[in-house]
Amino acid sequence: MARTALWSVRTGHGFVAAYLVLLVAFGVVPTGYAVYFAFTDAGGTFVGLSNFATAAGDFRFFPAVEHVALYLVFWVAALVLFVVGLALLLHRLAAQGVSRALRFLYYVPGALAGTASVMVWLFLLDPAVSPIGFLLRASGFQTFSQVIAPSHLPVLFTLIAFWTGAGGWIVVMYGALDNISPDILEAARIDGAGPWQTARRIQIPLLRKWIVYMVILAFAGGTQLFLEPQLLSQASVGVAGRDYSLNQLSYDFAFQNNNINIAAAISMELLVAALAVAGVFVARSGFFDAD
Repeated sequence: MARTALWSVRTGHGFVAAYLVLLVAFGVVPTGYAVYFAFTDAGGTFVGLSNFATAAGDFRFFPAVEHVALYLVFWVAALVLFVVGLALLLHRLAAQGVSRALRFLYYVPGALAGTASVMVWLFLLDPAVSPIGFLLRASGFQTFSQVIAPSHLPVLFTLIAFWTGAGGWIVVMYGALDNISPDILEAARIDGAGPWQTARRIQIPLLRKWIVYMVILAFAGGTQLFLEPQLLSQASVGVAGRDYSLNQLSYDFAFQNNNINIAAAISMELLVAALAVAGVFVARSGFFDAD
């Protein structure tokens, strides 16, 4: 018995050690490298917050902040409302035998690589070649440039992100719903609770920590908006702008202006924002409290 327990402990340490190696190699070291560049100049001299001030003083910085903030509002709201709603709906349909097929269909778009999914949407959004071109033209959009007008971009990026990322979260939420004791749901039914009351008073509260976890990761991922506006900018010959998001601005500083220090400063600001929001959600939601 003691030997079995010791073997279990060593196995656990082995798994944790492998994770720690990856964490240090691909998390801690790159972050430390970025911190070093963010607080130094090209010659390696410590400059304090100078790089952060220079980044904030750039005329593109605050418009990029506004773009990312607006996108995050649409993205996180859509994710919470529709992912939770669709997961609840699928859970209700489980008894009818169609839930498994629908879960698979929701998950399929997430199997596409990010670049491929954006290319699919570039095709869909062009009225000249899109299979839904008749709907776009009926809505008053005759050209690709009209569809991707700057005022439309937060919604378009939300649609692309939801199409590629929501399916996996629906599967996760469905699994969380499956872990709710059937006795609790049966007791609610006996007490006269309908589907809406059961969802609002029992299922959604029990999904709270999963929802918080999804919001934290969605916010962190949303602040890294880059691929969609970058490809859209190239496809539209600059209509979308190559400095639409903060990540694009950081990329521009690093590879167009050859200023890795300011690029690192912007990256650090994104990291701090993501950590701050995660800390607020974790503290306010009791994320680590034992149930």
